[in-house]
Amino acid sequence: MGVSTSSPDNGIRVVTADFPPVNALPVQGWYDLADAIRAAGRDPEIRCVVLAAEGRGFNAGVDIKEMQRDPGHSALIGANHGCSEAFAAVYECEVPVVAAVNGFCLGGGIGLVGNADAIVASDDATFGLPELDRGALGAATHLARLVPQHLMRTLYYTSRTVSAQELHRHGSVWQVVPRAELRGAALGLAREIARKDGSLIRLAKAAINGIDPVDVRRSYRFEQGFTFEANLSGLAGRVRDTFGKDSEAHDTVRGHGKENPA
Repeated sequence: MGVSTSSPDNGIRVVTADFPPVNALPVQGWYDLADAIRAAGRDPEIRCVVLAAEGRGFNAGVDIKEMQRDPGHSALIGANHGCSEAFAAVYECEVPVVAAVNGFCLGGGIGLVGNADAIVASDDATFGLPELDRGALGAATHLARLVPQHLMRTLYYTSRTVSAQELHRHGSVWQVVPRAELRGAALGLAREIARKDGSLIRLAKAAINGIDPVDVRRSYRFEQGFTFEANLSGLAGRVRDTFGKDSEAHDTVRGHGKENPA
């Protein structure tokens, strides 16, 4: 349980998150994920990183229950900083990052894959930002990298999800495969990237980031300011306290946090 790493092939590092039951990461989990990705990028032998997850889904965002147990704002601030560091670690990784997405990818999961260089998804994967249902704001910066502007806004305001197949049609998901084939497909793409010259692939990553029209770190931190404002006003707490109390929440993972296993 936690964040683990492996090197199944020369030049490839797999970073895997495993936080049962639904991969809703606690504060320390986000920092651990950031550290593992940054360490992989610094390794001169690595030419591609695969970001993967074990269990029911890729990522369900932050651990809301950790916030609910905190009488102050330390868990919220920790999650804000932890998410920011993890998202930035993916984007700033010196080598390309391939996200292997299974099941649900929600909240903070969008921040991770939206900053990845390529996405391979299982045919049961769904993507969404249920932030407004969870008393939070954020990661529209990253959702906007996956879908067109008006679709991003509609998804954000409604908390709806989209399928891997739809994102494939938009061009943001490279490949959709049966779940049993996900790890192999992601590694296949990583191997193709890792066959390039290591120094050149690092220059390519730096060059592509350098021409990006959006400063993703600054844009996301701007969004987070509104999350904190909502918390200081008490609005976020009132919404967040309804988490897990509606019948639908017990049937499926829709939100930005932990659910009980079905």
